[in-house]
Amino acid sequence: MAPVSADAVLDVFRRAGALLEGHFRLTSGLHSPGYLQCALVLQYPREAEMCGAALAERVRELKVDAVLSPALGGIVIGQEVARALGVRALFAERQDGALTLRRGFTLSPGERVLVVEDVVTTGGSTKETIDVARAAGAVVVGAAAMIDRGGGQQQRIDVPFRALATVALPTYQPDECPLCSAGIPVVKPGSRAS
Repeated sequence: MAPVSADAVLDVFRRAGALLEGHFRLTSGLHSPGYLQCALVLQYPREAEMCGAALAERVRELKVDAVLSPALGGIVIGQEVARALGVRALFAERQDGALTLRRGFTLSPGERVLVVEDVVTTGGSTKETIDVARAAGAVVVGAAAMIDRGGGQQQRIDVPFRALATVALPTYQPDECPLCSAGIPVVKPGSRAS
């Protein structure tokens, strides 16, 4: 497969109407005037397959045994990356506020795991998912996402990190948000309602 450029990935987002403008509260709690709604891209199986295969090519050298994604946003892209790598796809989901393996999913001690997300901003969900894998005794060899919207500043992620595209959209603490100050209503479009 020929490498897929960041511009090509962002064009897919534009065509799907997945680059949104407004006033958004991100999963991290930060506010932003821009939002990338990966579900609008991933609803198209061919686009999901293309993104998964492209991401798999960026991590193939890590010799992954399994892909672990946080629910809900990471499930589809995690499945596609795992398919392209020929490995298992698992997901962690929230129970009592904490990510955990459920539904009979297990990781073996020493199993080489790649954590896959749709979008990473601060790296918080990725870090939580890494912790789930490590608690099971797995070795997390890397993390990946369709979009790195943190501009390459993933300080919480202590493993090699790859993304299809890096986008530096501004983020604000809620009490310092100019959109809030302007009285623009905030929208929470992500998968976590909190």
